[in-house]
Amino acid sequence: MLISFMTLGLIIFLFLFLPVVNVLLVTSPHAFIDALLDYEVQYSIFLSFYTAAIATLLAFIFGTPLAYILARKDFPLKRIVDSIIDIPILLPHTVAGIALLTLFGESGPIGAILSSYGIHFIDTIFGIIVAQMFVSAPFYIKTVRESFQEIDPRYHHVARTLGAKPSKAFLYIELPMATHSIITGCILSWARAISEFGAVIILAYYPTTAPVLIYKRFILFGLSAVIPITSVLIVITLIIFAIVKYIQLKGTKEE
Repeated sequence: MLISFMTLGLIIFLFLFLPVVNVLLVTSPHAFIDALLDYEVQYSIFLSFYTAAIATLLAFIFGTPLAYILARKDFPLKRIVDSIIDIPILLPHTVAGIALLTLFGESGPIGAILSSYGIHFIDTIFGIIVAQMFVSAPFYIKTVRESFQEIDPRYHHVARTLGAKPSKAFLYIELPMATHSIITGCILSWARAISEFGAVIILAYYPTTAPVLIYKRFILFGLSAVIPITSVLIVITLIIFAIVKYIQLKGTKEE
């Protein structure tokens, strides 16, 4: 059985690993450098990372309380709320974009109100952030909720008996205990936000994020034009991922 499992595991591992490596192998150093120095490529990657960071920050601010409530409290329709959070994960990306467009477009209920204050979502950074947050926030909420569920409620109760207010018990006891899961949730949310294409291209084709730029150049110039850009994006993502993992591992060892 062990040999069979190892063989099947190796197949799926190679399936996930080889496409990424192959892109890097077929990219010449000259083409890689040219793509790296391309201003449009630089800006699109920066924009993707920047907006994804904001979307992740918003997911942290608004998602952490929701994750805590789902983990700790029982309330009517809790199962329905929990299920609704999964919907953005299940929806086709273009469907998610259309749904957001009906809400945040100029004629949508939220878009119409905010547009009167000069906040527009069609072809703006705000639109990119909204699209990225919609598809990535569930990953953060689910990860952090599971972490809060694993924390023994007695820590909170002991802090309360010692005179701590509920907010202090949460901030100084439970939140630090969930730090690693919060970091993991942020990484997952951030990575998912960076990679979003379908919802972004419908709500905000411009300014151009990295996935949209790759699609646009692929349509206009073919596969050879986008392989170097893809390689640049892969390398930068892997470097940042390695740095974050190192920080996370270092924090675990210090504890």
